[in-house]
Parts: sequence; structure tokens; C-alpha cells
Amino acid sequence: MYAITIREPGDPDVLEWAEVADPRPGPGEVLLEVAASAVNRADLLQRQGHYPPPPGASETLGLECSGTIAELGEGVEGWNVGDEVCALLSGGGYAEKAVVPAGQLLPVPGEIDLLTAAALPEVACTVWANVVMHAKLGEGDVLLVHGGAGGIGTHAIQVGKALGATVAVTAGSPDRLESCRQLGADITINYKDQDFVEVLREETGGADVILDNMGASYLGRNVDALKQDGRLVIIGMQGGVKGELNVGALLGKRASVFAAGLRFRPLEQKAAIVADVRERLWPLVSDGLVKPIVGQVVPMAEAASAHRVLEEGSVFGKVLLAAKS
Repeated sequence: MYAITIREPGDPDVLEWAEVADPRPGPGEVLLEVAASAVNRADLLQRQGHYPPPPGASETLGLECSGTIAELGEGVEGWNVGDEVCALLSGGGYAEKAVVPAGQLLPVPGEIDLLTAAALPEVACTVWANVVMHAKLGEGDVLLVHGGAGGIGTHAIQVGKALGATVAVTAGSPDRLESCRQLGADITINYKDQDFVEVLREETGGADVILDNMGASYLGRNVDALKQDGRLVIIGMQGGVKGELNVGALLGKRASVFAAGLRFRPLEQKAAIVADVRERLWPLVSDGLVKPIVGQVVPMAEAASAHRVLEEGSVFGKVLLAAKS
């Protein structure tokens, strides 16, 4: 089969479409014929040599994919060869075939086509695990989403609205903010010339839940933006890894700070998240209340150009890699 390989850590040009050995499913795993994968910021870090995969995971890039089950490993139940699915991965999505633990498979929901389904697993599991399962976002809460125009952001806006929350977002241009409004965002904040702390205080008194992809650079201001008993969930570090935390402000608000990714969680935790997503989120997707937002589709062999698109920050929603043109 063919897959994207990394010649050496570096810029997008180090990505190559090369022939590699076919993977084989072990016990509890399935083999997928991949229809599409998607580009995530973690892929950019791995390409640069800063984010190695967990022990035992595929060295190939790709944290999600969609495809058709080609083979069942020993002990797999509830799935059949030929089923159309999408999947959360620890690696291996940028390839014509991928091996997936059966607990990380999801059926393609509703009327969504197989290729577009590749835009769902990573954003769905990330947002649901952090905003809903951990932070307990509920009806009447205020949710602030940083980076509202990205893959995570566009999904979080829709989940927040479907659950009855007031959703505020930050983005860097009027066009991107308008697109967020069209998805349902109630409050849009241009981070280039507005202070999200001040805007939230004026509009809502603060946020009950903040989903943050920036990390260190926003740490103090995020705490300032929280309401009493607010929950700050950090899922990225685009703004650095070391920040200063005012514990007094945190204590005064009875607030909490939580940081978690998906890739390095144990298999049983991932399976529990996927099961909850299937039970509670997938009906919202099937009903059209939450939709995959795809900004661009690129042939998988041209993954380097897809990485450039994500790095430029101009796309709205997800960038997909189609395994077959």
C-alpha cells in the first residue's frame, strides 16, 4: 500500500507518498480501507519532530480517518467486513489502509458521505470528552471557544448550541467571525482588536466553560474571563507551554483548570469516550444539529500542500485528505 512518510523532521516538503508494508489487525482490531483522513495541528508538530506517537502506535501521521472495514481481527464483535465507519486513531490515517482498535470505531452517522465522515472523529471526541463529559456544559451555560473558525471550534460551536448554551468565539478576521455566526455563535470576538475578557464581562458576566487551544499565553486572561465555578479546559499550546497562574484568582472563583489530549489516553478511556459520543452526540449529528465542516479536500498524496493550508490559517473548518482521487 501507499502512505505518507516523513523523510526527516522539517517543513511540509519532507512529506512523501511512498510504498510501505500493509498493516495487519491484531486481536481486538480491524483493518480499514481508508477513504479519507484529516489534518490536525498535532500532525504539524509530529512532522516537525516535536510530537512522537505513543509507544506501539503507527509512525504514520493521521489521528482520524473514514473507510470501509476490510478485515476483522480476532475477537472483534459487532462489526462486519464492508461496514462504512470513521475512527479515532493514535496514528496511521495518512495511508490507504489503517488498523484501528474496535473500541475506537464509529458508524458513519445519518446521511453523511464516507469521505466527509473523516472530519468528525477527532473533533467530536475532543470536544465531547472535554466540554461535555469533563466540564459538564449544560443548558444556559456560557461557552467560550478560542479559535472558533478551526476544526475544533466549528464543531464546538454547534455542540454548544445543540446543548442550549450561549456560545462566544474568538477568531482573527471579520469573514471568519461571520462564518462562526452562521454556525450559531452568539458572541464573536476579533482577538486582534478586542479583549475577550472585557467583551464577555459586558455581554454575559463571564464564561462557565472555556475551550482553549492557546495554552500559556491565554492562561491568566482565561481565568479572568471565568464566572464563579467556571471550568477552563486546555487542549492546545499554540501560545506556548509556560504561563503564570494567579492561584488567588482561581480560588476566589472556585474555578478549575483542566488540560487533556486524546492521543496518549489508555485504550479503555478512548473506548469510553467513543461509546459516549456514539450514544449522545451521534443522534445530534444524524439529526443535522451538528454537521462536519469541511473547508478543503486535498488528495492524500499531496499532504504537503494540505499542511501548508492549515499552517496559513486561512481555511474554515477541516482540511481532508482523500485517499483516492
